[in-house]
Amino acid sequence: MDEQQSTVAEVLRSQFNTLTRAERQLADVLLAHYPVAGLSSITGLAKKAQVSTPTVARLVKKIGFSGYPDFQASLRSELEATISSPIAKHDQWAEGAPDTHILNRFAEASMTNLQRTLSRLDTDRFDAVAGLLADPERGIYLAGGRITHSLAEYLFTHLQVIRGGVTLATSHAGSWPHILLNMQEGDVLIVFDVRRYENNLVRFAELASERGVIVVLFTDQWGSPTAKHARHVFSCRIEAPSAWDSSVVMMMISEALIAAVENLRWEATRERMNDLETLFDQTRLLRKFV
Repeated sequence: MDEQQSTVAEVLRSQFNTLTRAERQLADVLLAHYPVAGLSSITGLAKKAQVSTPTVARLVKKIGFSGYPDFQASLRSELEATISSPIAKHDQWAEGAPDTHILNRFAEASMTNLQRTLSRLDTDRFDAVAGLLADPERGIYLAGGRITHSLAEYLFTHLQVIRGGVTLATSHAGSWPHILLNMQEGDVLIVFDVRRYENNLVRFAELASERGVIVVLFTDQWGSPTAKHARHVFSCRIEAPSAWDSSVVMMMISEALIAAVENLRWEATRERMNDLETLFDQTRLLRKFV
């Protein structure tokens, strides 16, 4: 399956409102156990979703596949993509790469990723997450993986200027039980996790969710298993002409969230920023020319 095409999960979500009741029931099962549920036999999937076998056959054709084997082939291709190593990703992009400069190829990939992500991003979901982050009664926690921890740290750095009660989970999972101990029902945990998904993050989100914490997930188009425990999911395109995935789209949405939260609580944030500037002056941390 071409990575620039929509994933099965993206198609299911985009067409969900057009499905029949039984088809929605089936789609819910597929998305809740994605992509593994779709790799079982057609009768096995029908039984798991408590629908008829013809319902399964009808749904896969409705979302653009010639039949169940074609549907499964696409899922297997997606699964292969999610576990690809940096070397495999590099070789895939290098094969048949155009002669244009790497800057141009990277810019084109980034713009395509951004356009495809925004075309499917639910603005009501974005606003809901911004509202959660702006609520001073909620504690905010952030976590990321081996690479995505830097995204969590970037968002944390800005949110802690805007408001108090923001905690960054360290990159060492051994400290996470101590963080879970402080979480209260209604708090928010933001998790960043992309392909080659990290088991520690899935378990962290699961334990937080069990404590009544609202989990917000930033992930790729295939979807981290953490999505099973998340109330809000931002599915971002990450392809790049590189051995590494691109963080451009996740960074853009993070920065948009920062601006939205800042605007929602501007009066309190302005006072906080003024206090911070005073502290910068007192510590002489930042250079000034006057």
